[in-house]
Amino acid sequence: MDTLLSNLKIKVNEGLYQSDPSGSKLGNKIIINAVELISEIGFEKFTFKKLGQFIGSPEASIHRYFKSKNQLLSYLVSWYWGWMEYRLVFEITNIASPEIRLEKSIALITANLKDELIIEGIDIRKLHQIIISESIKSYLTKDVDKANKEGSYLNYKQLVSRLSSIVKEINPDYKYPQMLMTTIIEGAHLQIFFAEHLPRLTNKQKSPNYVTDFYTNLALKSLKKNK
Repeated sequence: MDTLLSNLKIKVNEGLYQSDPSGSKLGNKIIINAVELISEIGFEKFTFKKLGQFIGSPEASIHRYFKSKNQLLSYLVSWYWGWMEYRLVFEITNIASPEIRLEKSIALITANLKDELIIEGIDIRKLHQIIISESIKSYLTKDVDKANKEGSYLNYKQLVSRLSSIVKEINPDYKYPQMLMTTIIEGAHLQIFFAEHLPRLTNKQKSPNYVTDFYTNLALKSLKKNK
């Protein structure tokens, strides 16, 4: 499956770049190495000057693609959710049962990626760690409404919409499908982060799938309770 996905072109809204980075060798180099550098030093310490030094290119060349590091982060986050939606489609296509589709979907979006996987040159494992620790910064900002109008969160919205439609198949009367799915996605990220850095805020188990198990149980019980 990952081999098939590696040949896909992930679409990112044009409002998230000055010039499409996927259309040039330098642009791709910027994206691939931005993931590497942010993963290494964190978003707070990340600058275009440091990225330019990292890839051996003038800082001005990066500004031709992105107006700010926040726009670059939004691009990475959007790319990740676009890739996750493609992966989700591959996972659940041809599965008749909505309950099984929901379980597989939750397993996918709550997994803590450990294995090395490269898509379009991007280290998905490192990008996933960036999503866990940094993605919230792409929308907890004073410019969130402007960014929303520019399409910054379109890929995330599409993924949540796809997941919510499965919830409605299981229980058409359930009133909070989007709230349920965003709670699962964001909550899983927090629990993975807490397990590594703030363990007293979670209940880490020996099973590597305990976060998935918790949110699967939460979702199915919520839907059953509200029938």
